[in-house]
Amino acid sequence: MARDEPDVKTIAVIPTYNEAENLPRLTEALYALSLPGLEILVVDDNSPDGTGQVADQLAERWPGRFHVIHRPGKGGLGTAYVTGFKRALELGAHYIVQMDADFSHSPATIPRFLEAIRDADVVVGSRYVPQGKLDERWGTGRLLLSRWGNFYAKLILGVKVHDATAGFKLWRRETLLGIQLDRIRSNGYIFQVEMTYVTEKLGYRILEIPIYFEDRRIGQSKMTLGVKLEAAWRTWEVWWRHRHLTPAARAPVPPLPAHTRAGQ
Repeated sequence: MARDEPDVKTIAVIPTYNEAENLPRLTEALYALSLPGLEILVVDDNSPDGTGQVADQLAERWPGRFHVIHRPGKGGLGTAYVTGFKRALELGAHYIVQMDADFSHSPATIPRFLEAIRDADVVVGSRYVPQGKLDERWGTGRLLLSRWGNFYAKLILGVKVHDATAGFKLWRRETLLGIQLDRIRSNGYIFQVEMTYVTEKLGYRILEIPIYFEDRRIGQSKMTLGVKLEAAWRTWEVWWRHRHLTPAARAPVPPLPAHTRAGQ
């Protein structure tokens, strides 16, 4: 199993904006998993509630295991993830977890991801495969909007993944390097769709496993109707930009530098 391999570093990349209450709880939950080589990387967009300062305190408590990137303002989800992915790769991550800070994505699922990655290039926590489940508190309108977003991505892009807008994933280092993150230009909600589309076009193995998607415990969702409607027309941009991609377009993957390997 990937989680049992010696000297394997896994970094959870977590973008934050006004998550000061959630972040300490999430950190405790992640480290309670007792996964060897697990580190956390927070990308904070100058949260007015002091999330950045909370992250700095956690970095002092967990030196070498908790990293923080401070951005000057609210730059968007897509660029936050790309920034975090690049830094995680620089830190020598073998596996990169992509997750929210609000407990919508359960930390307890990560060990399952690390087992499943043996047979995949990226593991997707899916709400829309058998046994996948959404929080019962979701209203009918919100549920229909989410399902419509996935149907629309399938219709325009032809993606085979059931949950094209999923934000809870485990990436292999080699997959993110092969994707060549500089070719990803979307920001906000559509970022998830672009990453899914490019991953499929490049021929990477995607494995969806069911998750329970819980509504956020504290704070307000950043997802609005306007954000999702913008994603609808930007889906056409994604199609146009990447329609000619094939597996031959994968970027070369350099070996992991010795000085960044876990335990060194």
